Amino acid sequence: MAAVRENVHLLFKLYCLAVMTLVAATYTIALRYTRTSDKELYFSTTAVCITEVIKLLLSVGILAKETGNLGRFKASLRENVLGSPKELMKLSVPSLVYAVQNNMAFLALSNLDAAVYQVTYQLKIPCTALCTVLMLNRTLSRLQWISVFMLCGGVVLVQWRPAQATGVVVEQNPLLGFGAIAVAVLCSGFAVLASVGGLYTSVVVKYTDNIMKGFSAAAAIVLSTIASVMLFGLQITLTFALGTLLVCVSIYLYGLPRQDTTSIQQGEPTSKERVGGV
Repeated sequence: MAAVRENVHLLFKLYCLAVMTLVAATYTIALRYTRTSDKELYFSTTAVCITEVIKLLLSVGILAKETGNLGRFKASLRENVLGSPKELMKLSVPSLVYAVQNNMAFLALSNLDAAVYQVTYQLKIPCTALCTVLMLNRTLSRLQWISVFMLCGGVVLVQWRPAQATGVVVEQNPLLGFGAIAVAVLCSGFAVLASVGGLYTSVVVKYTDNIMKGFSAAAAIVLSTIASVMLFGLQITLTFALGTLLVCVSIYLYGLPRQDTTSIQQGEPTSKERVGGV
């Protein structure tokens, strides 16, 4: 039975990994495709608003299913929403930050290729790391600091000579796109400290570890690059390839579990014990 449960748990982790990767890659490619169309563009604010309305409806539906009946549903809303104005105000801060972040994603993908966007957006990792160190007084291991600088170096290489997409005919401003990503990264680093965005992300955070999430991010970068080559005629340069490789490796290294040396230190005899034993 234990082996069966372990296999089921592993399959569920792989399912979460596959869905998380496909969602990240598909979202970026679809957004890039719709923002580079030669037809009349839609308003990004409208798309963000519709997305949040859909998430609200899904959340209400999940709550209604969990409560079981209308009376419990109303009581839960009164207790957790209407009856907690302070908590509601606290949650409004990351909500506004996420709204800005999502709008910046639309602006960035209007001016940068999907693959370049995916790689550069991984700057959210060092940004979040710095926020946790400065605001939450947490520490990073030496390997994590190395991976942070490695990731930044990879992004610099990608942006040094950005890969060009020959299949895109609309006018683009790469500097504006990078500025939008910078704002989105700052928003991401701040908002992560307050909440975890997205309904599916909460499931992923619960049932997967950092290594799987890092592998998913790297896989999404690879899929986005392949799709950009096929759909937008992306011309991959040497600096882009090296920078992407550095980013993928750094994501993996950053997610590695920190080595716990407590038990080793407790188990090791002190210098006095060694002398006494001799």
